[in-house]
Amino acid sequence: MSPVRLPRSVLANERLHAMIPGGAHTYAKGEDQYPEDLAPVISHGRGAHVWDIDGNEYVEYGSGLRAVSLGHVHPKVTEAARREIGRGANFVRPSIVEEKAAERFLATVPTAEMVKFAKNGSDATTAAVKLARAATGRPLVAICRDHAFFSVDDWFIGTTPMAAGIPGEITGLTVSFPYGDLPATEEVLREHAGRVACLVLEPANQAEPPAGYLTGLRALADRYGCVLVFDEMITGFRWSEAGAQGLYGVTPDLSTFGKALGNGFAVSALAGKRELMELGGLRTGRDRVFLLSTTHGAETHSLAAAIAVLETYTEEGVSARLHALGERLAAGVREVAASAGVAENVVVRGRASNLVFGTLDAERKPSQDYRTLFLRQLVTGGVLGPSFVVSSALSEADIDRTVDVVAQACLVYRKALDADDPAPWLGGRPVKPVFRRRV
Repeated sequence: MSPVRLPRSVLANERLHAMIPGGAHTYAKGEDQYPEDLAPVISHGRGAHVWDIDGNEYVEYGSGLRAVSLGHVHPKVTEAARREIGRGANFVRPSIVEEKAAERFLATVPTAEMVKFAKNGSDATTAAVKLARAATGRPLVAICRDHAFFSVDDWFIGTTPMAAGIPGEITGLTVSFPYGDLPATEEVLREHAGRVACLVLEPANQAEPPAGYLTGLRALADRYGCVLVFDEMITGFRWSEAGAQGLYGVTPDLSTFGKALGNGFAVSALAGKRELMELGGLRTGRDRVFLLSTTHGAETHSLAAAIAVLETYTEEGVSARLHALGERLAAGVREVAASAGVAENVVVRGRASNLVFGTLDAERKPSQDYRTLFLRQLVTGGVLGPSFVVSSALSEADIDRTVDVVAQACLVYRKALDADDPAPWLGGRPVKPVFRRRV
């Protein structure tokens, strides 16, 4: 086992836990997601590389939970944000940057007719739910049960194992449907006839939508009078510059974007049909919806960053580059896994621009123990990757280096499988899933 130690990071993690519940501001960044004493605390980053406070350098994947898709300190984005900070961050009236950001967004995602910006994805997606309920007068939200996360708000979190503090009356207003199964979805709509306000799902994730599925879902929403909401927090821009809706040619009533939109700056977006979005405006004859009225939703530097991101994606073909890099990485990982005899245990899944890896035991079942073993080998080899989600700042040399580290990890993985016991290679407690009832 590698002798790598992170003494400063270990101490910093203890201080973080003493002051911040969970020791991080996102559960997916928690210390429990990494092997024991191998959760680096980051000092800084540039491009596709980050450095921890112990001085170690890593090739980074899944940067900012998929948000930093252009790499850290991207010159065009950084300069745009810096320029606006020098002109003032927030005013008593809208700034001209809001008009420019909306214009650029709607030009990039032409299936949307209006857009409103916020700071995080949860607020945008909950706002979509509120609009759907207001427009339909119906109480129920139908979410795709095969997609991991939609919002920190009660209507979603109440359906997870971390439902403490959420009344059952609220949880009872959310029902679910399986991805890719139109008959099962229609059965949910029939069972709750006239009560479902919206269908909420990611248009795609680890699996491509079956032929005709999204078109069929669009037709179901129309037939049963509910609002179709696409959560494009991940697919937005990674699938295509116009989002998954642009790639697949299916237009939702509402959609939400974030993550890649700001390249790490705090900005998200609710977009959709004018007739729905205007319910939160000043030009409606219906009861008004209190929609995303946020003090910091239009910070000038975040919107300037978003404009620069959208320009970079469209002018430089970033989506295509993400796919090319991901394909190179996936091919390399699969090759070295096969060479080590673990092709059925270390698996790469998902669209090339949004790759994750699975760590399976000898019976081909997901294993937190084997994930711990694999992550430990990656971190000690200089690869920081809870996933294999690429940024466009990665070079081919970075990909090749990563594959070399994975190759060594696969050899250790094979030893553990042969021993029928990964414990000697864990270095401590196993990593844990984010959504669990008890610590």
